[in-house]
Amino acid sequence: MFEKIMASAVLPAADIARSRQWWHDVLGRDPLMEDDESLFYEIGGVVVMVYRTDYAGTAQNTAFNLFTDDLDRDMTALRTLGVVFHDYDLPGLTTVDGVADLDGERAAWFSDSEGNIFALGEMSPERSEAAARLREAMTRGA
Repeated sequence: MFEKIMASAVLPAADIARSRQWWHDVLGRDPLMEDDESLFYEIGGVVVMVYRTDYAGTAQNTAFNLFTDDLDRDMTALRTLGVVFHDYDLPGLTTVDGVADLDGERAAWFSDSEGNIFALGEMSPERSEAAARLREAMTRGA
């Protein structure tokens, strides 16, 4: 079972053309494949399907995670492209200038053109090493 399977993340879009422009301008990605109602991208080794639906932007949770080795650098780059980072003041989660300190890890959140919430995180060195080991193990098993 699942010997020849592929998985993808799925993000909704109310306006496919607007979403395509955002992915190009902000994330520097062009679709690998597309049809009238959906776009397929690759980012960080993950296939992401963006599809047209009237329900886009209704989820109030993180829809997609991105991990970086330098949160400050990448936040600065995204801000120059017009990205606005969310600020939160919730029980257990407070941001300062868009950044939450999470016990040695740091994270920030922003929305795409369709209202989907993206997280951008910088892992601790220990967690980064564990993630590298996991990725290596998954590659060997593929």
